Amino acid sequence: MEKILERLGLTTKIVDEATLNDTVKRFKERKITLPTFDMLANPAKIPADIKKALEDVDPDAPNPLNLYRVHWYNSEDRKHFVEVPVHLVLTKEITGIDATIITLVGCLAPMIGSHKVLAAYACLAPRVILGAFNPTKHRAVWPSTGNYCRGGVAISRLMNCRGVAILPERMSQERFQWLREWTMNPEEDIIATYGCESNVKEIYDKCNELAKDPTNFILNQFAEFNNHLAHYFCTGEALSTVFKDFKKTNKNAKLRAFVSATGSAGTIGAGDFLKETYGSKTVAVEALECPTLCYNGFGDHNIQGIGDKHVPLIHNVMNTDFVLALSDKASDHTFALYNTEAGREYLATRCGVKKELIDNLKYLGLSSIANIISAIKTAKYMKLGKDDVIMTVATDGARMYGSEKELIINRDFNGKFDMLDAAETFGEYTKGSGTENVIELSQRDRERVFNLGYFTWCEQQGIDIEAFKAREDQDFWRTMRAYVPEWDKMIADFNDKVAK
Repeated sequence: MEKILERLGLTTKIVDEATLNDTVKRFKERKITLPTFDMLANPAKIPADIKKALEDVDPDAPNPLNLYRVHWYNSEDRKHFVEVPVHLVLTKEITGIDATIITLVGCLAPMIGSHKVLAAYACLAPRVILGAFNPTKHRAVWPSTGNYCRGGVAISRLMNCRGVAILPERMSQERFQWLREWTMNPEEDIIATYGCESNVKEIYDKCNELAKDPTNFILNQFAEFNNHLAHYFCTGEALSTVFKDFKKTNKNAKLRAFVSATGSAGTIGAGDFLKETYGSKTVAVEALECPTLCYNGFGDHNIQGIGDKHVPLIHNVMNTDFVLALSDKASDHTFALYNTEAGREYLATRCGVKKELIDNLKYLGLSSIANIISAIKTAKYMKLGKDDVIMTVATDGARMYGSEKELIINRDFNGKFDMLDAAETFGEYTKGSGTENVIELSQRDRERVFNLGYFTWCEQQGIDIEAFKAREDQDFWRTMRAYVPEWDKMIADFNDKVAK
């Protein structure tokens, strides 16, 4: 097992001492230190002097201290830490169901306004402390369907190295504008590939082309197990902290499911943590317009950032309980409902949604809304009641989709979203959301989805068949977790060298 993990980049062995020494020197010059995974799972452990210094640091500045904000515990002003991660509690007024849906808020993360910055840090930091990545020579290449590449570019800037973003050309203009402001050389460091979020193979093809140049270091989130581990330890712990806090005033609450759009299948790794802790189910969400997991299907869609037409290498398929397909019309139209004057008036006057929650709908982007509607569908399928809780995450906020809102309203509502449109949208996609395209996975179903990944990873991307098949055994996933505390020790040692 150890040899297989090492082939997949999971190791504690120093790759190159000279590179490590170069990196220590560079970080010392620029006063860059690294947070441990344990600190990101529990920011109370971040040293007091760093917390004090952060008070004068803009959360959106390319300041290395912002590495210590790459977690779920940022306050709503994004400048301080909170004991319980900011979250939304969604009750019957806005969901139409008796069960409670709780979603973590990801748009309070530094630099990019998305929790994907955590995944990016988790993928690069171990390479730095192992002497595998040299910030003085390498370009960090971040393949993505949206937020991960922005997170990667941000982390690259903070570690004083060059980051390259690869993303589909049809992603929101707000993403491209941000990248133009943050990349060192926008003409060379922003690569727009063909298509939309479902065109992942085109991203891989570009990565394979760039990998021919040894100065390009590919950090493929779909195959980076550090992505899974960060969410298992950090996002899982954050969700658990929120649920424990919820139970203080709701003693009979039971955590029944965790819902997550698969995307790179990093975030859904938190479902493994919650299942082991609370016995909850794990639900993987994809677009109905491209139902790869559900029906081996294909197509394109507008649930930006979730990617498909393949099964990510880091998806623990054999520990997934449901797959669910949701139309992008549901997330598109509900986004209009949540972000127009008429939609908000309808929610307030006809549904009785409180003003505070309506004001906080700004925390929900397209995939966030897809997660919430999918949680509603899951609750209906599982026949959940008033003491039952489903948890999910809001990857990013509405700010990233201003251009998309105008496109949706012009395309689907003749340029104006009114009260009648609001009523129809809420009736069809919230109250009327049903249990269609929800599949409870049997053993054979899991094997079908798992086997589908072979064509991407073994035939196209050259993953060793033994390493591919090892992922079917839960011991594989449990064993890799032992690397995280070892990396934390190495991060502490690295920081000591930087401080000398």
